[in-house]
Amino acid sequence: MAEKSKLISAAELNERIEDPGWRVIDCRFDLVDPDSGRRQYLESHVPGAVFADLGRDLAAPVSPQSGRHPLPHAVKFEATLSRLGISNSTGVVVYDSASGALAARAWWLLRWAGNDNVRLLDGGFDEWRRRGHSVQSGSKDVAPGQFTAAPRHDLVITTEELIEAGDSIAELLLIDARDAIRFRGEVEPIDPVAGHIPGALNVPLTLSLNADGTWRAPGELEALWLDVLGENRAVSWAVMCGSGVTACHLALSGMEAGYSEPRVYVGSWSEWIRDPGRPVALGPT
Repeated sequence: MAEKSKLISAAELNERIEDPGWRVIDCRFDLVDPDSGRRQYLESHVPGAVFADLGRDLAAPVSPQSGRHPLPHAVKFEATLSRLGISNSTGVVVYDSASGALAARAWWLLRWAGNDNVRLLDGGFDEWRRRGHSVQSGSKDVAPGQFTAAPRHDLVITTEELIEAGDSIAELLLIDARDAIRFRGEVEPIDPVAGHIPGALNVPLTLSLNADGTWRAPGELEALWLDVLGENRAVSWAVMCGSGVTACHLALSGMEAGYSEPRVYVGSWSEWIRDPGRPVALGPT
């Protein structure tokens, strides 16, 4: 089990809500309707929360070579965090309404940029409301922070490294967070090519969650990852998904189970298929 949880309960966040040393980030987003997250935020959010947009704040512009949500430039991201009132010493809580599938990207980016004092709200905004905690509407003006990014390149695995691995990708323990039917290539609702990277394994992010969208108990997460990663908690592994967002959910899940922090393939499937010459696998592993 992880020594310190990367999750925070609605009850604990409610107790800290007035703490000036903490900042809450609302990360709600919808791929089909990109502006819906901000609309939802303005309508109702955790008191004191600021809003971060997945496309504009948590990713760089898409290029012909990149996936759908490239890694933001460090200088731009530190400016974003400063604008949101976050400094290097600020404690941060992130949430969404998708069981952490989107907010995990902000959680991981903060760690990548050099702030490990960040936690994800267990159950997200839905759990916050279920527990009857107060909400606010409208935007939140905050005093700017002063964040200096120190990017951790050791947390990233690149397309070039996967190409270099060739037929040995399986040895990298690359875990794909997409739904099983997408991984197997039976359906692909977003990207132009279906399937998965040969040698990758599939652990859908939903396996880490209870039916109500809260996270499974640490012991259950340990059992899940033991079957995938084995008994060596210090094993080297990596995570991916469609565009490098929900992959971060797997990273948090594995760390909650006591495993070492994995590398994230930020480009993920949407970058891998940019080159039609790269191999694609169909069916189960």
